[in-house]
Amino acid sequence: MSYKNNNFFHGIMFHHFHDNKIHLKSQGSIDKDDFYKMINFIGRNNILDANEFYEKFKNSKLKNNEVCLTFDDAIKCQIDIALPILEELKIKSFFFVYTSIFHGNPDNLEVFRFFRTNYFNNVNEFYVNFYKVLDKDLNSFFRKHNDRINETKIKFPFYTIEDIKFRLVRDKFLTKNEYEENMFQMIKEKKLNHKDFYKKLFFQKNDLQTLNNLGHTIGLHSHNHPTLLEKLSYDEQKSEYEKCLSFISNILNKPKKEIKCMSHPCGSYNENTLEILKKLGIELGFKQLMSIEPEKGMKKINNSFLEIAREDQSNIYKRMN
Repeated sequence: MSYKNNNFFHGIMFHHFHDNKIHLKSQGSIDKDDFYKMINFIGRNNILDANEFYEKFKNSKLKNNEVCLTFDDAIKCQIDIALPILEELKIKSFFFVYTSIFHGNPDNLEVFRFFRTNYFNNVNEFYVNFYKVLDKDLNSFFRKHNDRINETKIKFPFYTIEDIKFRLVRDKFLTKNEYEENMFQMIKEKKLNHKDFYKKLFFQKNDLQTLNNLGHTIGLHSHNHPTLLEKLSYDEQKSEYEKCLSFISNILNKPKKEIKCMSHPCGSYNENTLEILKKLGIELGFKQLMSIEPEKGMKKINNSFLEIAREDQSNIYKRMN
């Protein structure tokens, strides 16, 4: 499958929305007014429906100004705030969902984000408490990874240095179990039950069915949403995507072969991932960066049909303001 537009993003990536009622303002979230303004800023005529984007991409007919809207992680605020606007403006979009949430076992990434947003005055207060509970000397760790911190800041300018350091501790210094133990200790100290957050945070099966019935495109985003999927073995990655495909197929009562799109959770993948997705019949995949990553064998921004560049909503928001 050829692709001629190599240096322009074609997806805009959305995650969080707020209404200051059920869904409180958090890092990177936008409200409905911001969303309207963003669509006007992009230009409604430049936004393709998901199925039209798919066909144009497949036939190498995308123009540089043509984009699609994508929504990751099956977060409930997308249904409550973004979906009514999409329907009003007649925009059909991509929704990439990880599926352990439909098995009653969601990844805790979103749970922990909700916790730090809603139970601390600001994110820096959360970081102070996190390191206090962790009780580790991290100075040498941060010195060792200073170059990585600076490189990450260039790739993700909307993150603060403290955001980057926290993610580095979460993903590199601690094991997943150690990180979750630390977080659950903090939640326990606040006398909270994290399972009470689920209905506020995540899609239910009927939300997925509604999106499908309205003509939006549902795609894969792994089963458990590992933050570093590329670190998993071939078989573990294969299981992640096979489970995701099976769950979506069953919930939508749709043949697996009709599900052809995906996005990489946290932008994490490797050659094994791409091989697995091809074998599963996936024909369109989105990454989350606007940069070329030579370590992944990239030679251009839109490197392949499974590596289409997306711009983050936060960067679009900055351009608007």
